[in-house]
Amino acid sequence: MMTMSGSASSAAADSLTHWKRNQAAVTVAAFIGFTGFTLVMPFLSLYLQDLGEHSTAAVAIWSGLCLGITPLVTAFMTPVWARLAVRTGPKLMVERSLVSFVVIMTLMAWVSHPWQVFALRFIQGFFAGYGPMAMMLAAESAPPEHMATAIGWVQTSQRLGPALGPVLGSALLALVGIRGTFYASAAVYFLGFLLIVLVFHEPPRTSRRAAAAAPRAAHWRDVRALPGFVVAVAIVFGLQLVDRSFGPVLPLYLSEIGVPDGRVAMLTGVIFTLSAFAAAVGNQVTSWLLERRSARWFVAVSALAAALGAAVFAVCSAAALLLAASIVFGFAMGVATTAVYTDAGHRIDQHARAVAFGYLQTAYLIGLAVSPVLAGLVGARSMRAVFVVDAAGLALLAALANTRMVREAHAA
Repeated sequence: MMTMSGSASSAAADSLTHWKRNQAAVTVAAFIGFTGFTLVMPFLSLYLQDLGEHSTAAVAIWSGLCLGITPLVTAFMTPVWARLAVRTGPKLMVERSLVSFVVIMTLMAWVSHPWQVFALRFIQGFFAGYGPMAMMLAAESAPPEHMATAIGWVQTSQRLGPALGPVLGSALLALVGIRGTFYASAAVYFLGFLLIVLVFHEPPRTSRRAAAAAPRAAHWRDVRALPGFVVAVAIVFGLQLVDRSFGPVLPLYLSEIGVPDGRVAMLTGVIFTLSAFAAAVGNQVTSWLLERRSARWFVAVSALAAALGAAVFAVCSAAALLLAASIVFGFAMGVATTAVYTDAGHRIDQHARAVAFGYLQTAYLIGLAVSPVLAGLVGARSMRAVFVVDAAGLALLAALANTRMVREAHAA
């Protein structure tokens, strides 16, 4: 009995060690990966000019096409890679994606025409899916009670990496030039690849035969039947639609409401930074919050809190209030996004989780691609209307989450 007890304790300790090591590996690799992307992409217009495209209109068109094509292609490819991950495990899919990024970023340093950049960005979208697979790695390797923590850390790295990347990229640009920055980005992705290969310990797939014999939710028609999944997809899409709507209009809106021209850039940067860090804090505290109430409750409440933050932008012009609203908005969005992914992770069987997360990420990416376009169209009529629409949309998401909770309570 003592031997069996000691063996069980040892196995539990090993499992805990693996989880903590895996969590650190995935978090750091995700941070490295998203930092590597933003080392160079914010300066893509400068690279296009360096390639000989001097027309401002042409540079703007090529920049938009090159930046937009990758998330668009990735949105359609993510479910495909997710279905493959069911058979191979998500670790191999993350490694595949990182290797493709190393190759593509290296090739980008050798292009001579803008169309070649576009072609490589298209290929990059085809082989991407790094973000959802990293989240899947974290969710699958974590004990159920720590899933929110695992997802929260990955989402935090996805927010903070892009905040740091442009700063490092501007320094690299001055040191090694734009082509050298592509090499640096490739090296960063290679470092993330090594970290996953050498440090991440994929849990034994002992149930693979059982999963192969069981029905698999391998397509949209299958996963949409899972309890609450369509609602989760709608919420992920809606949150991303709102989250990315500020970027195209905020500097123009601040000028419109009377912020002096010399302060617009600084205030815009501070608002985005505060919002990003507040969202990261929201990602982190969600695990603690979910010990007290259900994920859907926090999705509803957080969406309402974010709606309040957006409404402040629509009706106020005082800088202090806007800064406070950006903190409320960012924190609430961080809690809502982590909570909705955690809720989906707990409700979906492990053999279907990769595919389900793939479709959730497709919703995320479509929101990412559509949001700036819609914000620009609404902003062309009224900058203030963008924030009014954001607040209304978030209130609708809160109502959707609350309706789902009421239905489940009646069903129980």
